[in-house]
Amino acid sequence: MDKNFPEWYAKLREEYRDYLGAVENLGETVRRGGPLDEKTSHLIQLAASAAIRSEGAVHSHTRRALEAGASTEEICQAILLLTSTIGFPAASAALCWVHDIVGAKK
Repeated sequence: MDKNFPEWYAKLREEYRDYLGAVENLGETVRRGGPLDEKTSHLIQLAASAAIRSEGAVHSHTRRALEAGASTEEICQAILLLTSTIGFPAASAALCWVHDIVGAKK
């Protein structure tokens, strides 16, 4: 992989190369093994990341969803749809984390 990773993730990849390689391979294997397209897969993973309140994962899947062709509006709707499930505070936090990435791209 030739990507720019966040500093902490890059450190983990360097220190635990085999472990992170296995994690990355699992994600790719599952994505390729089903009928969902890459964009939809990342939007689902983005929603799950918001539900568990993982700022790093929301950042990562926002970037990946954008790279897979998702619009900012689609990404925000994926979060807004969660409001009745995860609550307004968690959805609001996730939107803030999305805008960390989307704002940096503008």
